[in-house]
Amino acid sequence: MPAKKLKRITPQNYLKYYYDIPFEGKTSAGKPLRKLKNITCPYRGVKIIPNETIKGFEKGLARCKTAIDAVELLAPYQENMLSVEKSIYAIFKDFALLNPEDNLQNCLQMIKTNCLTKLKLEEMEVLDDVDILTRKLSPQTALKIRAKTTKCRQIILSSSTNDTFKRKIFLNSLEEIIPKENEREIFNDIKNKALFLPTSESSRNAFVVKYSKRTQMEFVRRIFIASTGSIEHVTPASHGGLNTIGNFLLTTASGNRYRENMPLSEYIKRHPQIPGYMQKYIDDIIREIHAGNLQGNETYPYKIKKKLFEESKGRIMISLSAYKYSEEEAALAVEAYEHRWDNQ
Repeated sequence: MPAKKLKRITPQNYLKYYYDIPFEGKTSAGKPLRKLKNITCPYRGVKIIPNETIKGFEKGLARCKTAIDAVELLAPYQENMLSVEKSIYAIFKDFALLNPEDNLQNCLQMIKTNCLTKLKLEEMEVLDDVDILTRKLSPQTALKIRAKTTKCRQIILSSSTNDTFKRKIFLNSLEEIIPKENEREIFNDIKNKALFLPTSESSRNAFVVKYSKRTQMEFVRRIFIASTGSIEHVTPASHGGLNTIGNFLLTTASGNRYRENMPLSEYIKRHPQIPGYMQKYIDDIIREIHAGNLQGNETYPYKIKKKLFEESKGRIMISLSAYKYSEEEAALAVEAYEHRWDNQ
């Protein structure tokens, strides 16, 4: 039987094959954003790694054999790393200094047990918060939710290697509960709180536990990919959000994934710096438009400003004072651009 042909890694398919987030097959309208450089992530505040660097990184990764090789490959991207990835990289640097010819997988294996204990505590704290919210529900509905959190605690405390806690299973199990009409708002708060269960995007401990089972190549790639560009729906597609540039942000892949379908107003509670990051993002977008790098989309700052205000319930109020176009002038610029293309 012939060997299975490996798929070539491209900027279009890297997320699908290596980062476990939905393939962005319906965001073609976001291509103009993907081409931009030196853009601040509106969710995490770091500069997004341009997608055009992926190919070169993959070539370097294929040559990585030792811990020091991997650390040196990641070194140029330290300033782009998110908090979890940066803390993992710091651990790797120390390990490689003492064990340059070793493999970073051994590093994760060394600290896994301690991180697993801390991860269990993080998970318990979120489940405690969920249980506290159930006090606002009817006894019948509260009991149904408490039964599910109790089962989760039993799994978390179990020493069986075959019985591990799966965040997604718990989230899906909440969908099985049908609250009373007057309980829907509290129930939605509970589901949003459950989304704060730790993942490898939000918790160093979760990262170590998850990737201690993976190869060095996989988790080194994961650290890099987390900060590369991803097209994000401001209003999630599952909530009726349109696949248009006026509903898109260019974010880091990790920031996109961790939000999932969480309402933006709720996501801000987890990351209160987001409104400030959004302003930096828009300022970067304005700079790129002024440089002629987003032609035909001069109305984007106005569209995204309105969308962010609506989706955040007024928590994000960005300023366009640095923008040289009024809303009318921006519309005329788009019209002129489209007219030029029509006549070519």
